[in-house]
Amino acid sequence: MHSTLPPNSTSGFPFRAILGLFKLRIGVVITFTALAGLAVGAGPSLSPLQLLVLTLSVLVSSASAGAFNQYYEHDSDHLMARTSKRPFVTGELRHGPIWLLLIAALMVLSVGAAWIALNAWSALFVFLGAFFYAIVYTVWLKRRTWLNIVFGGLAGSWAVLAGATAADPQLGAVPLALALVLFLWTPPHFWSLAIAFRDDYAAAGVPMLPVVVGEQRAAKTIFFSTLALVAASFIPLAFGLGAIYFVGAASGGFLFIHKAWLLTRDTHRKSAMACFHASLIQLTLVLLAAIVDSQFAS
Repeated sequence: MHSTLPPNSTSGFPFRAILGLFKLRIGVVITFTALAGLAVGAGPSLSPLQLLVLTLSVLVSSASAGAFNQYYEHDSDHLMARTSKRPFVTGELRHGPIWLLLIAALMVLSVGAAWIALNAWSALFVFLGAFFYAIVYTVWLKRRTWLNIVFGGLAGSWAVLAGATAADPQLGAVPLALALVLFLWTPPHFWSLAIAFRDDYAAAGVPMLPVVVGEQRAAKTIFFSTLALVAASFIPLAFGLGAIYFVGAASGGFLFIHKAWLLTRDTHRKSAMACFHASLIQLTLVLLAAIVDSQFAS
């Protein structure tokens, strides 16, 4: 069996490369959405062990999907400046089938732990989150259609439902509404980044929206998608969330709409990245406000 280190490596075990391979920053965001789903879901409180299993199951399943994404795209990542430093591209990690075995093992472990410690529904949603990112988005859609991120973005929605069903498989209106918010959030979030890196995606032959329709039309689509997202983010108010959630959803929504509008006026990289970062702030405020509001309500 070959070492995962390149022949000229003298730096020891490549921790940093492995952390990058598993996209743990994205995993943390996905895990946060699951915890928000748990907070607004019905049912009894989880035990500390169950809470730990939920957190690690979502994090590990997301990490396995992120690693598969880099494994599958190792032969095209060098075409994009944004991905050219990934460890399979640089040779810091050696590409080989052993990684598929490790990724599959992590996936089975995360889903199995959720099934045993929580329930079959939560385990199913944990699985679907990773499946939609790794297979639906990466393998089936990414290089075929500009709708790739629309359906691939369901990964975040499944995470919300994994958390919401962890204590009680019966889904309520608020978790379903938050899942809708995640579904609507992903396209304008990612399309903003795609405008900033349009040339990269064009060079790699990936039909992201700005590559297909141009930056100006993509910016307008982002703006109207953001309006729909912010409108949907107020739906939980009709099903029990209150003033704290309203403040979070309204302030985050206003910021995202403002940056999306500015992007329609100027589609340069700086404006696109400002819109991208505003989307992260908006999601954080919505989820954090949902968690805090639901705790006060209980």
